[in-house]
Amino acid sequence: MQGLLVFGKTGQVALELARIAPDAHFAGRDEADLTDPAACAALIRSARPRAVINAAAYTAVDKAESDTETARLVNAEAPGAMARACADLGIPFVHISTDYVFDGSGDQPRAEDAGTGPLGVYGQTKLDGEQAVMAAGGQSAIMRTSWVFSAHGSNFVKTMRRLGAERDRLTIVADQIGGPTAAADIARAALSMAETMAADPAKGGLYHFAGAPDVSWADFAREIFAQSGFSPEVADIPTSDYPTPARRPLNSRLHCAAISHDFGIPRPEWRRSLAQVIKELDQ
Repeated sequence: MQGLLVFGKTGQVALELARIAPDAHFAGRDEADLTDPAACAALIRSARPRAVINAAAYTAVDKAESDTETARLVNAEAPGAMARACADLGIPFVHISTDYVFDGSGDQPRAEDAGTGPLGVYGQTKLDGEQAVMAAGGQSAIMRTSWVFSAHGSNFVKTMRRLGAERDRLTIVADQIGGPTAAADIARAALSMAETMAADPAKGGLYHFAGAPDVSWADFAREIFAQSGFSPEVADIPTSDYPTPARRPLNSRLHCAAISHDFGIPRPEWRRSLAQVIKELDQ
């Protein structure tokens, strides 16, 4: 997409966006440090792009519990500043958020209008960012997604591939359920939304986008091992047996019909996307 500005350069989604939108301008920390929201807004005002995608975030969920101020600046203040600059210039803004805005209760998929209730600092700062984007009053789309994986950076697929090659037995959480989502699928969806919004000022809103079908971390791991040719034993454990500084939502199921209805973007099949990631990792 000509005239696209992307915040983020080295993250999973930004790297995938660079593959499908090589003409876009990718702003890294050297150009727009997300701990400096005013600098992010200034870049938008000087670049005057056709559309903006924020693919950058503070995603260290456990570290956020003690690094609250940085998480707040990156996840809440910076997106708000970006959205206000876009609103002032009449530029569509696509922002990527998370399932962590929910409390993880129940066993049904959450729709966009379901009540939120973050369990930790990461989820709260991401929710604050959503609210700041919506309060800006411009044309925006917020995409909540979950369980992101790719051949880049640190993620569950790469960790399981490493451990699966080293160990005969692994204990993996089985009571957290969600939709694994390939960064490549998120990138394609975000780009499609930006292009549609640039052509139609009426488009935008809050949307859920996650891979199908919903699965536990343990069963996701089993599929990773099967596709990778590894065969460690996987023992299911509850979340209570794997304590972390930040609480994780047990129910990360997302109802994804709205993005299909409004943008024609179907829910991706994560097993197919996983096969592509594993192929890339094996090269």
